[in-house]
Amino acid sequence: MSETLTEYEHYLLKGYLVRGYAVALTDYQGLGTPGTHTYVNRVAQARAVLDIARAAIRRPGTTLTSSTPVGLYGYSQGGGATAAAAELAPTYAPELRVKGALAGAPPADLTPVAANLDGSAYAEFLNFALLGLSAGYGVDLRDYLNDKGRAVAAATENHCVLDLASSAFQRSSTLTRDGRPLTAHLAEEPFASIVADNRIGRIKPTVPVLISHSGLDDVIPYAVGRQLAKDWCAKGANVRLSTNVVPLHVGGVAPSSAESYAFFEARFAGIPQVSGCWAIW
Repeated sequence: MSETLTEYEHYLLKGYLVRGYAVALTDYQGLGTPGTHTYVNRVAQARAVLDIARAAIRRPGTTLTSSTPVGLYGYSQGGGATAAAAELAPTYAPELRVKGALAGAPPADLTPVAANLDGSAYAEFLNFALLGLSAGYGVDLRDYLNDKGRAVAAATENHCVLDLASSAFQRSSTLTRDGRPLTAHLAEEPFASIVADNRIGRIKPTVPVLISHSGLDDVIPYAVGRQLAKDWCAKGANVRLSTNVVPLHVGGVAPSSAESYAFFEARFAGIPQVSGCWAIW
């Protein structure tokens, strides 16, 4: 029962397996390896995605080779990792034959995402982000958190998505030494530079990209995904924005997964994607 509840990706991956795809899934840095998980760290997550593709291709005993086409797909945290991987692939993993990327509900701009999460049912995600970014940039949170905040941070180190209830509706202002919300600190150094460095959309992807996002997303605002599409379009990338109206963040997984099959079948078949930038406003 526990595996059924926690390994929910299995239901999404099965659709690829029955279609004959080889699937490689990364745990990201700090999950199953030493150290704090670098949650929403743009570069760390992008490299993890590209490295798992490399590892799959190099694994002995498979039919995969250096000429095997690669597709990148992820949702939520994975959507951000996929989007970042699409940006970094030409420089970090130029040997990979990436044919396309589908980013579902990508948290491309952390400032509006943080503002939306603070005090919400999903406040735990804000805790994840604070820990992940601080660890990746060497920030000592003890300088910013009160005793309660330090206790929450310590507990969060061992939490996963099923522990969301532990911080539900928590206001970050109750965790900081000065009583200000974390969003106020994100506008100041050292956090302002960290947030800016993790903004996705500043580098043009060289492969076709599909962004799938629900207009009713209650975790990552739809405007964030739309702005990413606009940012990439402004750089001349081949982008489509697929909008659905399935309620809630978790609800957007289903349409994102469903449309990914046709997207990758077309890309692997060499069928070009018609850019939808003209329709993104």
